[in-house]
Amino acid sequence: MFRRIRETAPAGLVPLAWTFAIAAHLDLVTDRSVLIAHLVMDVLLVAFVVLSWTDMREGVLRAWRTVILAGIPVTLAGTAGLLAPGLGTTPVLASVVGWTLLPVPALVSTARASAGSARTVNGAAAALSLAGAAAYLAGVFVGGPADPALGPVVAGLALVGVGQTAGIVDAVVRY
Repeated sequence: MFRRIRETAPAGLVPLAWTFAIAAHLDLVTDRSVLIAHLVMDVLLVAFVVLSWTDMREGVLRAWRTVILAGIPVTLAGTAGLLAPGLGTTPVLASVVGWTLLPVPALVSTARASAGSARTVNGAAAALSLAGAAAYLAGVFVGGPADPALGPVVAGLALVGVGQTAGIVDAVVRY
């Protein structure tokens, strides 16, 4: 049962994380809630990589193991930024941008190793993540409409969320 949870839970956790990120950017959740979410992600990422280490030693799963390993310090940076507001917004921004981009090489690797619809889904997921990261960064550094719900920040996060969700759901369904 525990193995099955490790294999399927990401299909729910990935869209949940991006929905939560959008809610946080829209000030629909408190900073404390975001901190708690980061702490939970820190623990889940470490637990997942430790428990799945040998299962993810070859092929595209090795690429995904690398994403998770790299994601641990990226998530910890966001946690540090939330714990120590005096650090400014850079650690939290780095965490968000990091997670928009970290899965892209693994999505591309998965697309290249796949055929048919899996190739298309993972290639599109990588493209959506890149486009979403670009829109998010444009919104953060250039600005957008006064209403953040209509701005590039939220649109970018939504693109990333849709892309990465498609990629992980494809993986859960195929494996």
